[in-house]
Amino acid sequence: MKTIILNQRKERDELMSRPYLIRRSNQDTDLLLSSGLIKLITGPRRVGKSTQALLMLRDKNFAYLNFDNYSLLESWDANLVMRMLDDVYPGYEYILLDEVQNLDGWDLWVSELYRLGKNLVITGSNARMLSSEMATVLTGKYLQVEMLPFSLEEFFDWNKLDLHMLKAEEKTDSLVLTDDYLRNGGYPEVVASRQLTRSYLDTLFDSIIWKDVAKRHNVRNVTDLNNLAIYLVSNFCNPVSASDLTTELGFSSVNTTKKYMDYLHEPYLFYYLSRYNNKLKLMKKAPRKVYVVDNGFVASKAFSLSDNLGRLLENQVFIELVRRGYDVEKTMFYYRSRNDKEVDFVLRKGTQIERLVQVCYDMSNPKTEKREVDSIVECAGELKCSNLVIVTNNDKRTIEKDGCKIDVVPISEF
Repeated sequence: MKTIILNQRKERDELMSRPYLIRRSNQDTDLLLSSGLIKLITGPRRVGKSTQALLMLRDKNFAYLNFDNYSLLESWDANLVMRMLDDVYPGYEYILLDEVQNLDGWDLWVSELYRLGKNLVITGSNARMLSSEMATVLTGKYLQVEMLPFSLEEFFDWNKLDLHMLKAEEKTDSLVLTDDYLRNGGYPEVVASRQLTRSYLDTLFDSIIWKDVAKRHNVRNVTDLNNLAIYLVSNFCNPVSASDLTTELGFSSVNTTKKYMDYLHEPYLFYYLSRYNNKLKLMKKAPRKVYVVDNGFVASKAFSLSDNLGRLLENQVFIELVRRGYDVEKTMFYYRSRNDKEVDFVLRKGTQIERLVQVCYDMSNPKTEKREVDSIVECAGELKCSNLVIVTNNDKRTIEKDGCKIDVVPISEF
């Protein structure tokens, strides 16, 4: 066990010696670390959770355990591990537990460490950590930091440009970068080597299906699970229902489809957006729109013969809203009017509807503009909301119609 922990210390020190992009965050790191509560960093695989944790702790004396390690899991002995940590990291102030969800009964062990007064930073790639394990055993004992792939701002930071302070000579570069991000997404591993995007994300997608879903849930029919995942990524931004998917894909039951859809959300691969309705029962019955955590997965896995720039932009806006803290269960929805006009995102604050967001890649065609404007205006009337925005690829102006003022903004400003 001591050899395993010593090897992990070498791994930790090597990781900390590398140069990293400091991610943009609303969190005050010093304030987080000074809290006795567990610091939980969650998000999809390979988005930089471990890096973020290491950067948070870089100048501190901290112990490190990486649970993406077969030897550690195979020879696990909690008491022995704690004794070895004292040996390898004398006088440590914090413990970093990386991908801790791989350890059986991790939540009870973490709860015990918390009771012993250990200051813990935890990373994990599974939303279920919050919905069940964290919510039951560790209620009120943790602070959550959710991480996603690079935002457009961070992608510009990586390329040494400030998205909001562009010089005249940088405009062309910024358009190229914005288009690159739209098509290839923001996974940290590929922002520096775009030629690897498709092969890397293809492998990562398969790894999430096998490791984080099939293995964790003992799924026997992995072919069906994989077919569903490919179908969802190919139909991103479209409404789907479990019953239609069951028929379309020839699954054995609607319950199986629902179960698989939930499994695919757990590792932050897919999100499902409900249709807004004041009546909860009707909201639950309506089809939900499916979104994927990063546009790069569309490029690497979707069956598609066209660019789908409109849907890629919509998916990008959705993930940006998730990054800002909007929740698909409580504060973000889509909406269809009585005349079947649709607005992409209804954002709610408390009981009030705060903003309507429509996404349209290109509104240069008058017919397209009329369709998008008519839709958001009609939905605004029914939902009694006056804060309206249409996000485009590169269009900026204000439109007034039927007493409504609509801000048209490019994605770079949104």
